[in-house]
Amino acid sequence: MTTSTKLTTKRVAGATTALILLTALNFVNYIDRYILPGVQEMVKGEFHASDAEIGSLTTWFMLAYICAAPITGWLGDRFPRKPLVVFGAIFWSSMNLLSATVHTFGALNLRHAALGLGEASFGIFAPAILSDFFPAQERNRVMTIFNLAIPVGAALGYLIGGMVGSHWGWRAPFYVSAVPGILFALMILFLMREPERGASEAEKTKVGKADLLALVTNRAYLSSIFGYAFITFCMGGLSWWMPSFLHRVNGYSLGQAGFTIGAITAVTGIVGTATGGWIASRLIKRNSSALYLVSAFGCLSSIPFALLTFFGPSWITLPALAGAEICLFLGTGPINAATVNAVTAANRASALAGQLLLIHLLGDMPSPLLIGLVSDHSNLRLGMGITTLALVVAGVILLLGGRYVKRQPTAA
Repeated sequence: MTTSTKLTTKRVAGATTALILLTALNFVNYIDRYILPGVQEMVKGEFHASDAEIGSLTTWFMLAYICAAPITGWLGDRFPRKPLVVFGAIFWSSMNLLSATVHTFGALNLRHAALGLGEASFGIFAPAILSDFFPAQERNRVMTIFNLAIPVGAALGYLIGGMVGSHWGWRAPFYVSAVPGILFALMILFLMREPERGASEAEKTKVGKADLLALVTNRAYLSSIFGYAFITFCMGGLSWWMPSFLHRVNGYSLGQAGFTIGAITAVTGIVGTATGGWIASRLIKRNSSALYLVSAFGCLSSIPFALLTFFGPSWITLPALAGAEICLFLGTGPINAATVNAVTAANRASALAGQLLLIHLLGDMPSPLLIGLVSDHSNLRLGMGITTLALVVAGVILLLGGRYVKRQPTAA
């Protein structure tokens, strides 16, 4: 075996280990995040909260999340990312554990906001690390695998929240979810290596003022993150309020609602994310805009399904919801790959920080609160219905954004 072959083998092994461990931690990340929606009706009852107040829990979480993003992005472009990932995971797991000890709504809000500080670091550093392990032509596949953890983790969060909470109270699920994050953080600390910054790039670059300023004039990058932001507006509203929707509108018990949403999210998330990644991988060989086009098609095709979910008869709610979620998940891998491909290794963490800032500032930070406000003044059907307007905007932005893509090399 030659020296170059040995180096190549070592790098592939390190990349695979990183992908497995970071995907596992992303899975735990979304379990932790979706415990609360699974028990929010119990929280609402104990603290006598309005829908707007319940929606504000996500607003404060996302506010902390986006405030942390610029700082973590700056750190990620200048310091090793692995210890930052480990610290963030241990911190958010600890905050999740503290949820079981709060006894006022204000304390729960504060704890949920603190959870956002820890999770912000992971959302920025993990894709940047993976982009240093894998070249541009492989990132759609890698980001698709990494983001498969989102629907599966969210589904298990709903299930743990609804099923465990219905038997042992809403605090119990937070005990269950706190330990895995710490365990995977320690595995990353001891088993994953820190990649050289820009190791997968053909040309090595350094961080500079011009690189950071270039982000605001990078049309491909801006299109991906603004399109993603409006998709997140809809998905954030769906994920937060659908258990309550099934409970109030369709008459499900809390346990049934959590189990149903969890099962649908797991299946549709896997099917939609894997299908979207596969379609984009095939199309990008002929069309460099494929990452944007698949994402645009996904969000636009979900609109009729979403309208049937919110305003159709009760018998069609679940099949329509499944159709909407499959369509929405089509773009999960491609849109994240589009973001990291649009920027250089030198400012990738800052670019991902900008992505997190905007998708939450415009997306799932305001949507649960706005849905709650509309619901308080009319009904939950109409509150959920406003999310479809964001999908129209997202589709248009992504269709236009495909025009600004630089041609990337394709996988063999």
